[in-house]
Amino acid sequence: MTNSIDPLGGSYFLEALTNKMEAQAWNYFERIEKLGGVLPAIEKGFFQREIAESAARYQNEIERKERVIVGVNEYVVEEELKVPLLRVDEAGARHHLARLNRVRRERDATKVQAALNAIRDAAKNNRANLMPLFIDAANAYATLGEMMDVLKKVWGEYREPAIV
Repeated sequence: MTNSIDPLGGSYFLEALTNKMEAQAWNYFERIEKLGGVLPAIEKGFFQREIAESAARYQNEIERKERVIVGVNEYVVEEELKVPLLRVDEAGARHHLARLNRVRRERDATKVQAALNAIRDAAKNNRANLMPLFIDAANAYATLGEMMDVLKKVWGEYREPAIV
């Protein structure tokens, strides 16, 4: 078997399963096309609804033990698991904020603004690859929050439509 390129080659059962899965995928693509394509489907909440229904179906299968997950719904160890919590003390938080403020004071504000402007301009023009600009901004010590704020001003903030 290990010397064969395709040990299951010609297996009618596997061929049938593959064909069935392919047909289901094409059926799904057709459903999306009938909604007008991917973007209209997103706007109509199609994918959000599909994910929510799939998650509910999956959870029900687990609860009914139709889907066995070792350690979750079968073969569960009864001893209580103690997970240590990370607690950040006040002194650590103050130290972190002091370092952040020091970086903001000492960085070259002109370079930071130029890097953020480059991100803004590229985002406005729908430039495909913003990653090099993010790297330049990070090297200029722009914060992630500052970079995200630029993108929010250009594109706004996505809000998922409510599931109907």
